[in-house]
Amino acid sequence: MVVGAESKSEVRQISLAFVIPTKDREQDLRRMLGSLVAQTRLPDQVIVVDGGGIAVAWCVAEFPELQIDYVRLLPPSLSAQRNAGMAMLRPDITHAGYIDDDEVLERDAVLQMAVFWGDAEANVGGAAFNVVDVMPLGIMAPRRQLGAVGDGLGKVAPSGLVHELREVRENLETDWLSGGTTVWRREVIESYSYDNWFQGTGFMEDVDYSYGVRERYRLFVVAAARLAHFTQPVRADREWLFGKWQVVNRMRIVRKYRHRGLSLYKAWSVSVMLLAANLSRGIVRRQRSLWDRGLGNLAGIVSELRGKSEQIGGFLK
Repeated sequence: MVVGAESKSEVRQISLAFVIPTKDREQDLRRMLGSLVAQTRLPDQVIVVDGGGIAVAWCVAEFPELQIDYVRLLPPSLSAQRNAGMAMLRPDITHAGYIDDDEVLERDAVLQMAVFWGDAEANVGGAAFNVVDVMPLGIMAPRRQLGAVGDGLGKVAPSGLVHELREVRENLETDWLSGGTTVWRREVIESYSYDNWFQGTGFMEDVDYSYGVRERYRLFVVAAARLAHFTQPVRADREWLFGKWQVVNRMRIVRKYRHRGLSLYKAWSVSVMLLAANLSRGIVRRQRSLWDRGLGNLAGIVSELRGKSEQIGGFLK
């Protein structure tokens, strides 16, 4: 991409920071920092918030070019780590965001993100990197056929289910953004923080945050700013927890945003649908993980029927 003189001037006015929450994944962190130091345009500030059992300061020290601010935060929690990192922003930072420790950025990803923000209108509040390796469409297809998710990429349905983001060929406006791939205006960061109710891994905490921002600002996925996400599958012994989160965390979001058209009736309908789908597929496929996830869905439904918004900690990977 050729950047004109006027755009170059606007890009120079963008001061970018990244917060990187991490927990016990030093090799992933090293790979990600390696991709960050290789950028054609380095970030202006990097903050690593370490919630692991063993400190990874030694790993951070391998990348002096990034001048990383390193802090430990225990007990670990993704939402709390993100908030702690943003509290460390320097006054000169104009835009800041989050990168997961298991991602790898293409060499000009940061530059392309800065170019986007240099041209962005004032009503744009958040932007996400373009993730080039995500789950195949077939995983989401059954729920789309039942009308459970939004009609297009990045949409939030009245039930609270979201249409998963995938690789895009041109900039895409969305209702929500995936948390560990995002960059936000400084005014957004100062007005919004992650809800610490979402504990541990914090399933759907990024939907809660970005959909809240979407009420006042526009959100985009930036096609030219690309990265790969080497996400790990849910651990077999955490499928029950994941299933419970699928119900409880989503119901919290639906209750919070009912004024924007989210529906408790549809959320309950989808919860029952998830329960039936996971249990039936677990039986047909003889797959224990789906059975356990379905039992987690059932536990979440029981919890919600008791009339309380149960705060659930834990980690999926």
